[in-house]
Amino acid sequence: MARSRKTLGILAGTAVLILAIVGFGAWWFFIRDDAPESANLSDAQKTLDEQSSGSDDPAGSVDGAWNVDTTVGSFSDFSSTWAGYRVKEQLASIGANTAVGRTPNVSGSMTVDGNQVTAVDVDVDLTTLESDSGQRDAAMHGRGLQSDQFPKATFKLTEPIQLPDSIGDSVTATATGELTIHGVTKPVTVDVQADVSGTTAAVVGQAPIALSDYGIDAPTGFSVLSIDDQGTFEFQIFFSKS
Repeated sequence: MARSRKTLGILAGTAVLILAIVGFGAWWFFIRDDAPESANLSDAQKTLDEQSSGSDDPAGSVDGAWNVDTTVGSFSDFSSTWAGYRVKEQLASIGANTAVGRTPNVSGSMTVDGNQVTAVDVDVDLTTLESDSGQRDAAMHGRGLQSDQFPKATFKLTEPIQLPDSIGDSVTATATGELTIHGVTKPVTVDVQADVSGTTAAVVGQAPIALSDYGIDAPTGFSVLSIDDQGTFEFQIFFSKS
């Protein structure tokens, strides 16, 4: 009998350990927030280092027209040109979560004249936004962003960006312009960082936006309990000199 009780005790202890491991695994799977990192210059610089054209312009020759380049990097690991959104949500299944949607379908141009960026015009195809949820992406077409009705987001620079006399490893600046989303245009200031390697420039940035300012009703439902009104428009864009 003593041996049987000992065996039962070992089995019970093993069962508790297994349940603890399974419970931790379930907590990790359902509660963790594994959204991709926010746009940052370090990631963009890695892409520049790996895929630099190797053709250096003479010093001070950043003047001229630059066009969005979608051939640099890969969208599968977000090392390429992309733009999208980041917003907090509450899901019925896991609670707090960060929803991130991105698209590589970005076009536009930038003009540099002397120590100033004098023009930036960027278009983003919102119909091709992808997140980690096909259900969320489908909802964006008819609700929320209503991308079927408002397929593009645009940014247009309205004030020149002053550049330093000598461009080192990177440039940090504030871009003032107009952001159009959901058919509504609002003035915005965007914190940006940039780096240049040869004839390729990487520009990353993010700007806080209030969904209500753009007339966006956050789509909720059985699985999505709530979505924060405050979100972020973020981007990583590579430009190549014309």
